[in-house]
Amino acid sequence: MSTPKAAKPATHAGHDHDHGHACGDDCGHDHSHDHGHGHQPDARGIYLISPSSAVRDPATVDLARERLQGQGFKTALDRTALAVHQRFAGTDAQRLAGLTRAIKQKLPIVMATRGGYGLGRLLPAIDWKAMADSGKRFVGMSDFTAFNLGLLAQTGAVSYTGATAVQDFGGKKVDDLTEALFGEVMRGELEILSFETQDADPVDARGILWGGNLAMVVSLLGTPYMPKIRGGILFLEDVAEHPYRVERMLIQLAQAGILARQKAIVLGRFTDYRLAPHDNGYDMQEVVAWLRKTVKVPVVTGLPYGHVATKATLPVGQKVGIATEKGLAHLVLDEHHH
Repeated sequence: MSTPKAAKPATHAGHDHDHGHACGDDCGHDHSHDHGHGHQPDARGIYLISPSSAVRDPATVDLARERLQGQGFKTALDRTALAVHQRFAGTDAQRLAGLTRAIKQKLPIVMATRGGYGLGRLLPAIDWKAMADSGKRFVGMSDFTAFNLGLLAQTGAVSYTGATAVQDFGGKKVDDLTEALFGEVMRGELEILSFETQDADPVDARGILWGGNLAMVVSLLGTPYMPKIRGGILFLEDVAEHPYRVERMLIQLAQAGILARQKAIVLGRFTDYRLAPHDNGYDMQEVVAWLRKTVKVPVVTGLPYGHVATKATLPVGQKVGIATEKGLAHLVLDEHHH
């Protein structure tokens, strides 16, 4: 794969409807629409489930549904999506039943209302073959990484990580780019995601895109829900984890042999942590420098993904391309051969 010629440099001029968007100060992307290149996925409806933590304010789900409907998505809410049991969105049995109902109903997209904690409990009880055979497009983030990777490990099926109902559509305002990227990926329109990167290593490769929340990825090591990906493109993010905790988790992935087997490691946002005086200059940049020195795999920073307002929705388990040039990285999600 060579650096895609179609990708335009990131700009900061606002919303451009002529096949490009701006990504604020951090990224840009080029999107070329699919005109008759095959069957576009059905993106008419979204079924909302809560497989992890309880929704704190039901009004945020109402607002998310209203906004998603405004974008052309019919929505339906699972009957226990607003349940509360301790910190969870219902008992384990209730949350598991929500996943089962999700694959039996008619809407094509199944979206988590939020992340939090709880999916790890459910992994052994999920009927993975039924999930994959349903043809539903599952999308969530954070704790949902356990589902994304479990589905990939058990069946090889593609699912999605990025937007969630409460975080991205149920707040005071919706990030225009997050909304646009979610819609484009669900409709099969996004071909290339280009973003600004300050210090990407040179890379030009293709492989399976996989990863998600770093803590969740590490939690799956040694389990049947950790994909065995060689020559992949591993992307990672995390929130409220001090850089030394991030480094410790990366060390575990490195020493388990995971990192050295990848063609590239792509870092999203690592946010909401507090440094201490005794860190003495040790921060996330030092962690990235350590990673580069320790693992002889190209590292690309700047991916618009994480616990932040502007985020891409990404296909976990799909073969993609990645290429870098000065100041820019291009993630080729859909290659059409003309």
